[in-house]
Amino acid sequence: MNCLPKCKGRFLLGIIGGLLSLVINSGSVHAGNLGNLFQDTGIKIGGWVNGGATYNPNYPENGYNGSVTFADRANRFQLNQFNVFLQRTVVTEGNAFDIGGRVDFMFGTDAIYTQAFGVPPFDVNSGQPLDRGNWDLNLCCSSTRTYGIALPQAYVEAYLPVGNGLNIKVGRFYSPTGYETVPAPDNFFYTHAYTFTNGEPFTHTGLVGNYSLNSNWSVMGGATTGSATGGWDGTIDKQVGNWGGLSGLTWTSDDMRTSANITGTYSETSTRSNKPWGMYSIVLQHRITPKTHMVLHHAHGYAGGVLLNGESKNAEWYGINTHLYYDLLNDLTIGIRGEWFRDRDGFRVFSPFRVMAATDNTGFSFAGSSFTSAPADYYAVTLGVNWKPAKRLRMESKLVQKLNIRPNIRYDRADGIDQAYRPFDNRKDQFLFSLDATIPF
Repeated sequence: MNCLPKCKGRFLLGIIGGLLSLVINSGSVHAGNLGNLFQDTGIKIGGWVNGGATYNPNYPENGYNGSVTFADRANRFQLNQFNVFLQRTVVTEGNAFDIGGRVDFMFGTDAIYTQAFGVPPFDVNSGQPLDRGNWDLNLCCSSTRTYGIALPQAYVEAYLPVGNGLNIKVGRFYSPTGYETVPAPDNFFYTHAYTFTNGEPFTHTGLVGNYSLNSNWSVMGGATTGSATGGWDGTIDKQVGNWGGLSGLTWTSDDMRTSANITGTYSETSTRSNKPWGMYSIVLQHRITPKTHMVLHHAHGYAGGVLLNGESKNAEWYGINTHLYYDLLNDLTIGIRGEWFRDRDGFRVFSPFRVMAATDNTGFSFAGSSFTSAPADYYAVTLGVNWKPAKRLRMESKLVQKLNIRPNIRYDRADGIDQAYRPFDNRKDQFLFSLDATIPF
């Protein structure tokens, strides 16, 4: 019997246990000495814990919130992200060379979405089984439908004092495309927009560079590999000959109140099929007043010659969402997000997405027995609050002072394109009521 997945899982759990021990026992002499060493070298251990629960009044039979991902489990608590990172931050200006990097370890229900699943179980063009790779798939937790381990980031970073300064990452890193991202502390809402979960990549494997042209303009460019889905979510040991491109351009106003960013990726579906897969994303942000922040986000993607219902055709998806945030108090911000997303060919949105992501190349999924997809328009409106109660409630703990509580109300609706489609437990729409908390450390 192959011990590799279990042994890797035990090894990684040992590492995380050791890191937790350092955090918990930071007052001891040994931990203090190690802390001094880290301070001298600029290395930092940190992370966060994020968990929440979502009430679905429809009580779906399969326990999933339809096509909603991340907060996808109905009427039960999820430990979404227990994330620990080891990082040396690189200085991004000046005349001296600097080098650092970062490694992230994630345990929780969100792990499956950040694993290197860019090589799908079946070739999207031919339907033939693919070898998925061995980076962080199947590291642990085969006895549960929802929990797992991911290694979403592992990269070396360097600053080169060339011109205005060039920053380079090499390894595996979160995608710089779009507005929302995977780490819970970096998002306003507990749930995510379809544009993020279904229209854009989560991670890349490869290299990327960032260069500031001046105080207003900066450019980003790089190369991706290890993926059979257009350079998305690549691994390190499969499809390594399938190189693609990653690029972007950002403008920021002189007063820092307005910014515009366009990013894009392009690659081929696999070394076997040689069909194009690309996307672009545009994000506009404007601070209307010191307390009011607006975001407008559009993404558009395509994949050539994919196999849909036994027919080879070009798939396309696109959407637009807008966010509006207002600071009611120093510790209380309210926000609303509205979205329309079109999965023109039923290629990108799955219900439940977790079941599809957990499917192997024999057709078996440990997360459930079936999933659905169809050409459809998806509409979603989310109302939420971010509350940091520590100061108001006079909580003295430094850890608890960073606590962020996020209640959300969300409405989803799906309208099939030229056909009836009911992805929410045989319904066209649903309401979700969720509450989660994030504690960085």
